[in-house]
Amino acid sequence: MTDTYLQQLGQQAKAASFALANLSAADKRDLLMTIASSLQAAADDIVAANAQDVAAANAAGLEAAMIDRLLLDEKRLAAVIADISNVVALPDPIGREFDSRLLDNGIRLCRRTVPLGVIGVIYEARPNVTVDIAVLALKTGNAVILRGGKETLNSNLALAKAIRTGIAEFGLPEDAVQLIDNPDRALVSGLLKLDQYVDMIVPRGGSKLQRLCAEQATIPVILGGIGICHLYLDKAADLSRSTSVIINAKVQRPTVCNALDTLLVHQEVAEQYLPQLAAALSAEGVTIVGCEETQRLLPAYEVRPADEETFATEWLSLTLGIKVVADVTEAIAHIRQYSSGHSEAILTDDIPTATYFMNEVNSAAVYLNASTRFTDGGQFGLGAEVAVSTQKLHARGPMGLEALTTYKWLAVGDYTSRS
Repeated sequence: MTDTYLQQLGQQAKAASFALANLSAADKRDLLMTIASSLQAAADDIVAANAQDVAAANAAGLEAAMIDRLLLDEKRLAAVIADISNVVALPDPIGREFDSRLLDNGIRLCRRTVPLGVIGVIYEARPNVTVDIAVLALKTGNAVILRGGKETLNSNLALAKAIRTGIAEFGLPEDAVQLIDNPDRALVSGLLKLDQYVDMIVPRGGSKLQRLCAEQATIPVILGGIGICHLYLDKAADLSRSTSVIINAKVQRPTVCNALDTLLVHQEVAEQYLPQLAAALSAEGVTIVGCEETQRLLPAYEVRPADEETFATEWLSLTLGIKVVADVTEAIAHIRQYSSGHSEAILTDDIPTATYFMNEVNSAAVYLNASTRFTDGGQFGLGAEVAVSTQKLHARGPMGLEALTTYKWLAVGDYTSRS
């Protein structure tokens, strides 16, 4: 039964992808605006469905961080719908020709961007991903099969219904966007092996999901979404301006992958700076997990001891690891050992130190004097994002439209034969 269900999804998605592949930029613009209108018309139903998911999550005793991630109230839904217009305004990447050349044999050669075809996306507790992925996929002429978490099943069903209604109203196959409506985990394993129909898998979730996909998929997988993010406070940083950046990176939205997990502090400023930072963190409800030196410098605070396990933890909560380091070299060594390759930052006014840090740290995004919270498709001007890739092929960092395209070679001859 599972195999038959997935085969049907795959066949329908592949057929829909052919209908999408040659849509004009104007067609795709109008399609997305039709979907935005459909989502707006269904807003009450979507919010009510999400309220069911939130109530079930509370009854199940899920952590506050998880409940925040699955929440889709009227304000958040309105923002999700508004973001569609940002994607509409982006240039259409499909059909762009580049690397044109005339070969010695007379053949004119170029590359043209085309859709990938069918994308499978597996994600956990964020219902907004349902809209983000669908919109980006359709903008690039791709069909998509979605598998959200069981915690947001009602929300995702309501969102997918509205999206499919919009697609059908526009006169296209509604199966361009399909949602796996059964939380059975066997369907995830089955989707990972649907290589006859699916061209790329994007898992958006924790390390267990990432590892499952890497081990079981017979389809190319884009890994990422795990953010063990670091910020190094150098001795040459402007301390009067550093606290607001650190607080922003940690507190603004602690449940997301680009939130700060570990602060590394140069030993020459630690004694002066850590007490005032701890006061600011405490006022925001942040728990500190610190090295021995951090504990010594903050006797007035209940600092939990840090170890290898805590430094390798993505907190997704109001918890911050702090380590005092000798210099930028030790900070970089720590990052290399514990980073997931997502986002790292340095605060300093010393140009050689900043240059050294940014050259030596090889994460998807590296910041100088800025919060790690900017690693996001919208913030990078990409529109909504598919995911944040922490690997190096075929996409890295926030994945927008370009990451959902490939290219084909076009060769034009004059009845040319190879000699």
